[in-house]
Amino acid sequence: MSAPRIDLTAVAEAYPAMAKFDAAAREGVDPALGELVRIRASQINGCAFCLDMHTRAARDAGERRPRLDALAAWRESPLFTEAERAALALTESMTLVAGEGVPEEVLAAARAHFDEAGLAGLVWAIAAINTWNRVAVAAGLRPPG
Repeated sequence: MSAPRIDLTAVAEAYPAMAKFDAAAREGVDPALGELVRIRASQINGCAFCLDMHTRAARDAGERRPRLDALAAWRESPLFTEAERAALALTESMTLVAGEGVPEEVLAAARAHFDEAGLAGLVWAIAAINTWNRVAVAAGLRPPG
């Protein structure tokens, strides 16, 4: 792996604070769903480092390869549940927020599948992975080997 373009540890408090935020954001989110959300955001953001990390984590957690292979085309695939579809739609809206924001119908669909704590956890998890993606892309982080 090549050296990052930016030493992210140069600001001593930022990385540990982000790691703590990420850990808190994962609370209340089903781990398997969380990995799907992290992978989808990383696909959109073009973050190879995070894609590698979270695809491996999903496989280690028992996620099946056909679902991982179809994730970028989840709308056309029969492999995802309605709750997963709602979470993925929310992920895409939040990741591409500059477009049309988060449409009411996307939020309503997510709300139909997640209680308030679950929905809030999902929003925080999506926010965290988007931050990680942006930092990793800016720093030029690359997956190993």
